[in-house]
Amino acid sequence: MIKLSHTVFALPFGLAALVILGRDHTLTFEMVFWIVMAIVGARSASMGFNRIADASIDARNPRTQGRHIPSGMLTVREGIVFVILSSFLFIASAAMLSMTCLLLSIPVLALLFAYSYTKRFTWLSHMVLGLSIGMMPLGASIAIDGWLSIDMVMLSLGLTTYIAGFDILYACQDLEFDRKEGLFSIPAHFGADRALKISSALHMASIVCLASLYWLVPLGAIYMVFMAVIAALFVIEHRLVKPNDLSRVDVAFFDVNSVISVLVFVSILAGAVFV
Repeated sequence: MIKLSHTVFALPFGLAALVILGRDHTLTFEMVFWIVMAIVGARSASMGFNRIADASIDARNPRTQGRHIPSGMLTVREGIVFVILSSFLFIASAAMLSMTCLLLSIPVLALLFAYSYTKRFTWLSHMVLGLSIGMMPLGASIAIDGWLSIDMVMLSLGLTTYIAGFDILYACQDLEFDRKEGLFSIPAHFGADRALKISSALHMASIVCLASLYWLVPLGAIYMVFMAVIAALFVIEHRLVKPNDLSRVDVAFFDVNSVISVLVFVSILAGAVFV
């Protein structure tokens, strides 16, 4: 129903949060394990719910007709079972971390599910997706620290703008379909050219937020070297996709973004070690 490999877009940010938090707190194996399980459970529940909510839309879109439910590979009932099990994994993992995490898991899950319907009434749906995934470092902070520190907030904002930016880029493929179906997206509302500029602006904001960790944590100088590399990859990503040529969207979306997210984790790890 979903590809766990796509979790690579967000999981490194959660691991990066653990590296930062681990400088002032003792992290046990159990704590790290349940945080990772919570991330996997939340992400799987969210994507599974999205596939169910969008099944009829996906069936009408040539690009998504091959997905599991529209193609008949899975039934809606099987999808619901998957979402329930994934949700249980998320809630149970939160409960293993703290009572606060358990209490927050329900509204977080509600937001994750709500995202699937936002494109039916607002072109800000990309930001909702970014926020729903961007909460990950905040969740790790609450689980370990019990409160939100400024460095975790900036890491969260970096993830939010990163996710929203590449979701806009990816949504350019469905511009005409979204307009025809009356669905809301930044590409459908503003056009591909302006949408790509908005995506670029969000990715610049992501770099600024991430770079601020150099001073906030603080991290070693090698971290800024990695930031320069990541900034260059963002430039490459946006040069791959043009308003009149979306043929390389998949390369930009899957390949380049996978490298960027992993580099974020590596950069923070290196910056924390070589201070």
